[in-house]
Amino acid sequence: METKEYIISEADKLFCQFGFKSVTMDDIARQLGISKKTIYQHFTDKNDLVNVLMEARFSNHDCDIKMYAKHGYDAIHEVLLGLDDINEWLITLNPKLFFDMQKYHPDTWLKFMQFKEESLAIGITENMKRGIKEGIYRNDIHIPILTELRLAHTQLIFNEYNAYNKNKYSIPQVMKEMTQHFLFGIVTDKGKIVLEKYINEQLIKQ
Repeated sequence: METKEYIISEADKLFCQFGFKSVTMDDIARQLGISKKTIYQHFTDKNDLVNVLMEARFSNHDCDIKMYAKHGYDAIHEVLLGLDDINEWLITLNPKLFFDMQKYHPDTWLKFMQFKEESLAIGITENMKRGIKEGIYRNDIHIPILTELRLAHTQLIFNEYNAYNKNKYSIPQVMKEMTQHFLFGIVTDKGKIVLEKYINEQLIKQ
């Protein structure tokens, strides 16, 4: 792994665990066993590192969205592939990460909002269109409104998690419950059978 990629990878782990604000460039250098001078050869400052790191994450997730659509057996399975994948990341995520991004790294936050309103919104919209064609989502659902609802779920989990959760439940558990509730609200009778089958097969992990 090249030095720049190594810095991004290890910094990502620290940021996910402690949030952006609490982690200093000294902490990153200590974690990597390198000098700050080496880090500054690749990044102007911490804000630059955060920006590059999150841009890479957005790009990777955009590719993942396309992969879920390609490999999902149907629209429901597509959603569950994405849920399973993101939960692997959410397990290690400190909810402060997105609060810190909004407060201390506003340029990166704007890119996140752009990613959410473009890539995520397109993925959600296309998934609902697919489900309708497959006969497993109701054909009377209002796609633009429900797309905004799903985006709001994401916002709630990442921005308001501590406010309503009080640390009683893990982020993956909250994400699973919200996704399952959403799917049951839009499936047809045929889709309900498919969804329950996936639940019984534990494609929605408990």
